Amino acid sequence: MKAKIGIITASDRASAGVYEDLSGQAIIDTMKDYLSSEWEPVYRVIADIQEDIEHAMIALADDEDCCLIVTTGGTGPAKRDVTPEATENVCDKMMPGFGELMRQVSLQYVPTAILSRQTAGIRGQSLIINLPGKPKSIRECLDAVFPAVPYCIDLIEGPYLECNEDVIKPFRPKK
Repeated sequence: MKAKIGIITASDRASAGVYEDLSGQAIIDTMKDYLSSEWEPVYRVIADIQEDIEHAMIALADDEDCCLIVTTGGTGPAKRDVTPEATENVCDKMMPGFGELMRQVSLQYVPTAILSRQTAGIRGQSLIINLPGKPKSIRECLDAVFPAVPYCIDLIEGPYLECNEDVIKPFRPKK
């Protein structure tokens, strides 16, 4: 069975066509590097409107059966940054360790990482992870947290994700 991975870019300007969505493409490129099992992206570019972000997450989790939904954008302190609030509203369980680790890693590069409000949570059989908006930061954050992602998806009864271990080594406890 081919796994589905949702990618949501929350950006007023990208959704209006003012500029190309490089962040969503960075997520897709990273997943192509990481995953050796078959998967397909389910990709959305939407405005920074909390209700729209929530609807996109719900659709990707409930209707599209995405085992993983990765968002980019909307995690800062600005008034229009509402992706973490949307994530909290649609999730059954929050997974704060993802945001903690991403901020810790990002602090090695920029002191403003403490302004980021990335988080993660579970909705049904979907893991939702909020990433920052810059492509370089996306890869740094995913490199940090992705080793735990396949096992998390195993635990929520999603598809078995196999990784290209020359690029990223997933951690699964020995049976």
